[in-house]
Amino acid sequence: MNSEIINNLVASMQRRMAALPHRMRPFTTEYGKLPTSFMLTGSRGCGKSTFMLHHSKGKRMLYFSADNPKVMTFNLYDFVSYVFMNGYEGVIIDEIHYANNWSIHLKALYDDFPGKQLWVSDSSSLVLRSGGADLSRRFVPIRMPLMSFREFLFLQTGTLYPTYKLGDSVLPVEPSSEILSQFALYRQMGSRPFYSEGDFEARYMAIMDKVFNNDIPFFLPSINENNLRLMRAIVGSLASSSIPRVQVSSLCADWGVGAEKLYQILFVMENVGILKIVRYQNDNKARSTGAKMLFDDPCAYPVLKADEGTSREAYVVFCLSNAAYDIYAMRDETKGDYIAIKEGNAINIEVGGKSKKPKASDYVARDNTDYPAGNAIPFWLLGMMW
Repeated sequence: MNSEIINNLVASMQRRMAALPHRMRPFTTEYGKLPTSFMLTGSRGCGKSTFMLHHSKGKRMLYFSADNPKVMTFNLYDFVSYVFMNGYEGVIIDEIHYANNWSIHLKALYDDFPGKQLWVSDSSSLVLRSGGADLSRRFVPIRMPLMSFREFLFLQTGTLYPTYKLGDSVLPVEPSSEILSQFALYRQMGSRPFYSEGDFEARYMAIMDKVFNNDIPFFLPSINENNLRLMRAIVGSLASSSIPRVQVSSLCADWGVGAEKLYQILFVMENVGILKIVRYQNDNKARSTGAKMLFDDPCAYPVLKADEGTSREAYVVFCLSNAAYDIYAMRDETKGDYIAIKEGNAINIEVGGKSKKPKASDYVARDNTDYPAGNAIPFWLLGMMW
């Protein structure tokens, strides 16, 4: 180990810092004081590296990714110790799960270098559970969501509008033709900041491939090529179906896997941000496919040319989940599609197009509308909640 490695990493970090966008998503710039040690998780492409680099400005910190081939040859503890011995006040480590025995090394670094800043990231909060060492009381977990319409508007226009809460009588912005045009673009490609770089569909599919080929095998080591094909078949089935569910028995028979293995696969697909499994309230069964199975990112639907009706439901679930609601499927669909619970308060929500009736729900979320009317809320307004 020598100083040339650090010099190369410093140069690489400086290039990254110089390439940071002029406008960053508000989640990054509005975030307050960071803890000394934290683990940042979130879907690939949501802006985790940008977040950490932005907050490192003015600090003597060294950034590197654990999958950097020059770093992977070293013991993580020894390498970071060497960095600290060279006067750095902290390190930023992306893709932490690529480092061998990473959790044991992080625990030792935290204990042996009190006061040093250890900022690490990965694509799923499952990484905290998969570590052999107890990191939960040492590293504060921070979850970075996909972008809201509010954030997308800021990146597009430079104007940061207030957040919206269900029931607010004052709109954060008037739904002009420009706002609605921006919302249409957001629905197509606005969930991740890299949309502005072009070729969104190709980049999106590349991210999905990396999740399948790199992330899921880490969290489910016994996975094989047949299982990977099964996961792609699940994605294809959900994209082509108007009924957002999978049949466990037929999948097991068609792909030669046991039910337990299939449930493990679905669990990991949900936790790496591919799926969103919506369960009935009080359904705590570990072996469950839930009431509805949606794509976690609503932009998956236009990319995969998927069903529009299911896309609407996925978008509403996406918005409410990121606004800190717990979402459950409604058992009695005459009362609505979903139950959303926050701080002990439960509301029923119906989802549909611009003429959708509220049934017996508290709110009806309507697509292709501009202003709220009574208990009807336009889709674009739900995207302003975070």
